[in-house]
Amino acid sequence: MPYRNFRHGIEVLTGKYEDPNAPGDINHFQALSSTLAATVGMGNISGVAIALGVGGPGAIFWMWVTALVGMATKYFTCTLSIMYRGKDTSGKIQGGPMYYIVEGLGKKWKPLAIFFSLAGLIGCTPMFQSNQLTQIIRDTILADSGAMGYNTMILANSFITETGFRLSDIYMGIILVILVSLVIFGGIKRIGYVASRLVPLMVLIYIMTVVYIIINHITEVPYYFSLIITDAFKGEFASGEAAFGGALGFMISQGIRRGAFSNEAGIGTEAMAHGAAKTREPVREGLVGMLEPAIDTLLICTMTALALLMTGAWTDTTVDGITMTAVAFSEGIPVIGLYLLIICVFIFSITTMFTYSYYGTKCLNFLVGEHNKHYYNYFYIFSIFLGSITTIDMVINLIDGMFAMMAIPTMIATIMLAPKVMEATRDYFRRKDQGDFDHY
Repeated sequence: MPYRNFRHGIEVLTGKYEDPNAPGDINHFQALSSTLAATVGMGNISGVAIALGVGGPGAIFWMWVTALVGMATKYFTCTLSIMYRGKDTSGKIQGGPMYYIVEGLGKKWKPLAIFFSLAGLIGCTPMFQSNQLTQIIRDTILADSGAMGYNTMILANSFITETGFRLSDIYMGIILVILVSLVIFGGIKRIGYVASRLVPLMVLIYIMTVVYIIINHITEVPYYFSLIITDAFKGEFASGEAAFGGALGFMISQGIRRGAFSNEAGIGTEAMAHGAAKTREPVREGLVGMLEPAIDTLLICTMTALALLMTGAWTDTTVDGITMTAVAFSEGIPVIGLYLLIICVFIFSITTMFTYSYYGTKCLNFLVGEHNKHYYNYFYIFSIFLGSITTIDMVINLIDGMFAMMAIPTMIATIMLAPKVMEATRDYFRRKDQGDFDHY
């Protein structure tokens, strides 16, 4: 039923059914922008590169699978985030897995909600974003053969020998801390306002850039689509032959992990943002949330994958993550391609950092009360700095682990409450078909 009403979800997004007097903090478009600010980010750029590098082309197919399943998952979690909103210690309405666990399943399930919130404190840190943004600055701008770039690299490398950290990474971490602090301490309204303006811009720039690369290799599109599908059941290019299930099992694992990281369906983060939407109709928020995996994984991740495949960057074993994508953009659009990517990466990373801070403060709010939630932002900005100077392997393992811990309580509660969502869905579309509601 959600898939068949995809068009209605777009109508809701455009404001056709906007209710300014409904409970909540932000409108449907701002809720979608806030979650896209988090999901349309480094998972679409370096996440796809990591999947290709270690899993091969077939991993992209399994990212598609997570998107199709994720559309349904997000429909349920985002509907529940409105259906079972709770109140924090200040009496303000809140939404998210921790609240619909307690409100929907009862107080005896509160340990499950606490488990989610504890995992969310670490899982919602922006270490991956700051790490990859720092990496592309270091590997591109600071690696420039010009005098300034060369001298900077000498300075950075000399610092490594004495302390174990790059001076350039420390500088970048400090800059990011300052920029993000200016927005996140303003709360969800400021985050939603900034995200609703930056997200459309970043998506437009990135898509236009990747489309240009694809058009220049348009005759190769059928071949690489075929390669993605055939390799999905072979795993010929996977690098984890010794992993559980052999190369095929490793490739499927990589595709699902990177897909889940990209669109965050079922993790629970999306429900926290959509729980703040101004609406009295839970189903509408579910339909809006369902649009995200389609935009994020089916569209943007696929385009990134094609660019990496067509330019041959994915076969370069000397680079990984964001650096692989930088190689593809430099090859696909000489001279300016790299700089366009840097602009996109900067906006992608920054907007993700804005939204993740909101997720973490909601988790701390649930655990220790509204009057203490602001303390999370201090830990949050420290994690930005920590991510900037830490290795990519350490960051990926930590965030993947915490996302898995968040998914467990989210999906247990969602499956148990699924009949309530289906009942509300049938009621909503019955009223819609009979014209029982106008705009609201």
